[in-house]
This record gives sequence, structure tokens and C-alpha cells, in this order.
Amino acid sequence: MKTIEDRLRKIEKLLLAKKETLTLEDTCNYTGISESFMYKLTSARKIPHYKPHGKLIYFKTQELNDWLLQNPVVTIDELRREATSRIVTF
Repeated sequence: MKTIEDRLRKIEKLLLAKKETLTLEDTCNYTGISESFMYKLTSARKIPHYKPHGKLIYFKTQELNDWLLQNPVVTIDELRREATSRIVTF
């Protein structure tokens, strides 16, 4: 059975998904990525982010979703279909 704390975390994540702009803390809660790793990603410019005044970091939810869903892993069925279509093409 889920605890009240687990349920509150789930509700918090759902509410964060509705926001267009997130703080660093919100982003870490939303993605499950630690603050230290998020700082590494931002300093290496590997994740889209904004610093309107040069210090505080903000993120756009849609850009985070796009970043999180990059590099999809192809399923076995998709590989088989692709292989079959290439064989038929030759």
C-alpha cells in the first residue's frame, strides 16, 4: 500500500507537469535527476536551460520532455519490420 508521502509526491509530479517553466529544484523532482548531476548537465550545456539573470536556472517543461525522450530504443519487432522492408526492397 502506498503511503501518504508517496501519494503526495505523485500529485506534486503531476502538478509540475502542468507548469511551463520549472526551477532547478522542480526540474530535479520532475525528472528524478539529482541536483549535482543537473548542474553538470547545465554546465556542459547538455540540457536546454535558461539563466535570465546569470544565476538562477530555469527549464521549459516541453524542452525537458523532448530532451528526456531523445534517443529512443527500437524494439525487436520494429527491427524485424525494418529488416523485412529492406529485404523486400532489394
